[in-house]
Amino acid sequence: MAKSSMLLLEQKNKDMNWNDVIKYANHGNLTPPRKVEKTDEEWREQLSKEQFRVARQKGTEPAFSSDSCSLFEPGIYACVCCKTELFDANEKFDSGTGWPSFTQPIQDNVIGHVKDTSYGMVRVETICNVCDAHLGHVFPDGPAPSGLRFCMNAVALEKVEEKNNEKQ
Repeated sequence: MAKSSMLLLEQKNKDMNWNDVIKYANHGNLTPPRKVEKTDEEWREQLSKEQFRVARQKGTEPAFSSDSCSLFEPGIYACVCCKTELFDANEKFDSGTGWPSFTQPIQDNVIGHVKDTSYGMVRVETICNVCDAHLGHVFPDGPAPSGLRFCMNAVALEKVEEKNNEKQ
């Protein structure tokens, strides 16, 4: 089995932790399931002004500007740009920060991690690994077992129905 396939298999079998986040931010992310590339003009046609500002220009929405922080219904949160499924609502928690927070992505390879030294801080930016949309940041102060807090801009996500709920 190829080394990258082994790494992907290992990541599906355990929770991501802060050491994994730092490794990806410093040495490169896992291979995404696919890549989506569009011009800024194409993204502007698809997204609202606020979605474009946050997701494509690395903006941040104001804290507590979305009611998404207090919604905990079952479902999946996808990237507003490329519709890649990123987070399961079962991993969502109330961090009190004013942004939706999750403990784990659905799969490790759908989230990219980028060392962010803006504003005189050292943080880890999270991006959609498929289309490079800015999602937010990840911090090592989340609940057990992962200890991670994926602090996301609500405007960069869209809630979709959970596919497994539909019986055929």
